[in-house]
Amino acid sequence: MAPLLNYFFLCSLLAISSCAAQTSFRPKALLLPVTKDSSTLQYVTRINQRTPLVPVSLTLDLGGQFMWANCYTNYVSSTYRPARCRSAQCSLAKSTACSVECPGAPKPGCNNNTCALMPDNSVTRVATIGDLGSDLVTIQSTDGKNPGRVVSVPKFLFVCGSALDGLANGVVGMAGLGRTSISLPSQLSSAFSFRRIFAICLTSSTNSPGVVFFGNGPYRFLLNTDASSNLIYTPLIKNPVSTASAYTQGDASSEYFIGVKSIRIGEKVVSINKTLLTINREGYGGTKISTVNPYTVLQTAIYKAVIKAFGNALSGVPKVARVAPFGLCFNSTSLGTTRVGPGVPQIDLVLQNSNVFWRIFGANSMVQVREDVSCLGFVDGGFNPMTTIVIGGHQIEDNLLQFDLARSRLGFSSSLLFRQTTCANFNFTSNA
Repeated sequence: MAPLLNYFFLCSLLAISSCAAQTSFRPKALLLPVTKDSSTLQYVTRINQRTPLVPVSLTLDLGGQFMWANCYTNYVSSTYRPARCRSAQCSLAKSTACSVECPGAPKPGCNNNTCALMPDNSVTRVATIGDLGSDLVTIQSTDGKNPGRVVSVPKFLFVCGSALDGLANGVVGMAGLGRTSISLPSQLSSAFSFRRIFAICLTSSTNSPGVVFFGNGPYRFLLNTDASSNLIYTPLIKNPVSTASAYTQGDASSEYFIGVKSIRIGEKVVSINKTLLTINREGYGGTKISTVNPYTVLQTAIYKAVIKAFGNALSGVPKVARVAPFGLCFNSTSLGTTRVGPGVPQIDLVLQNSNVFWRIFGANSMVQVREDVSCLGFVDGGFNPMTTIVIGGHQIEDNLLQFDLARSRLGFSSSLLFRQTTCANFNFTSNA
């Protein structure tokens, strides 16, 4: 009886009426399409919200604390409800702020006696304060191979935010997938009683979508390839200090950190200060994965060591003038081609031991900036960034990453190009 009691407890906290309503059809997994914006290089998803339903475009934020959206302009919904101070929803969201009085008539984003949170634009590092509320959300189910029935969450919690500068055109907020109780993975797994597990598969194409899966695999792509098979696993590490641009003292980070122990280029270990790879008491150091950074960002000393080692490993290829923001560029006509991109030395992020590593091939390490110029897709993050290594979007494209929150582990596939498929090859069109 304990799992059942736990299920009803979570439902009561989230105040999601679908917990009872969905008993006739309970999906095992859900999905969202994700497109790459060619201008900002952000990954954008679309979710249907409100009554009547409106398609809402949101920038995907892997480590974001929750979903936030602009409620202040053209937000019309008969099912919007503010979260009242000291309610179960506010407790679940760990809100410590309460807006006692709002000037003018009550409306979404401006209600009396409503708890508040700080929606964070993680692209520009600007946070505001906004009301916590709930509204209807619908999302498509899947069997892992094809899209299925659309299901609803009548009281999905989100926050009103207004820091839209720097987001892709048409985007009205951010979809947070981070390690909190009200992120998309947490709310959806609670609403439909499946394991707290989700996977992202981002595409390098701006023409075809990648996908986020909520729930366990299989995750099948072209040629019936199950990208969740043969994953390599590494523990997810908690940073005890928030990495958000605004937070309450004592908050832990909602972002996903892994334990990189060393870096190899072409099988040779790069000489770096390994103390930078651990997280200290103040939350500095370590390695996290990000969907809002388009390229991997390295602390300056590590960046210089990686650039030098990679350049030495490709000493026979002509170097050309740097193209910002990159620091090492080559004449791409002198690079060979392989199934997994340009023929360059692989980069290994070595994890819990020397036999467990995330291998980055040419398609994910190199960026074609001009017809005949290709650059190493890593950028300098400065001498004292909060996080030493930030694995960015380009490096995780066409790789399946599965985040198992119940087991606190990351499963990763390495490049799907080796398996003759890509993250753009999920079948969104057929129910057969």
